[in-house]
Amino acid sequence: MESTFSRSTIPTEIDLFEWAKEVEERGAGEILFTSMNHDGTKNGFANKALAQLSDMLNIPIIASGGAGNVQHFIDTFTIGKSDAALAASVFHFNEISIPELKKELKEHHIEVRL
Repeated sequence: MESTFSRSTIPTEIDLFEWAKEVEERGAGEILFTSMNHDGTKNGFANKALAQLSDMLNIPIIASGGAGNVQHFIDTFTIGKSDAALAASVFHFNEISIPELKKELKEHHIEVRL
């Protein structure tokens, strides 16, 4: 998987996982990972890549891109091993309520601030 920049329009020819390890070594405190292939799809987060990042790094991983329902959040914390997750449109268009999401996450033993 290749890293890109400028809204994923410019390829870097740098492997995502090598780059993530390097930025951790340079002192990054966390990584915000947005999969441009998932962003806006509402089909779920890139959990395979997120889990791989989580397994190889010692800093928090924030999942971004792909949230479409409550189960997607549950999956990114359990399957994707994400430390945090963000979303926008599902909240802006009231497709998911934040209190309901927090309740569901807590019921699945995922730590949240209520």
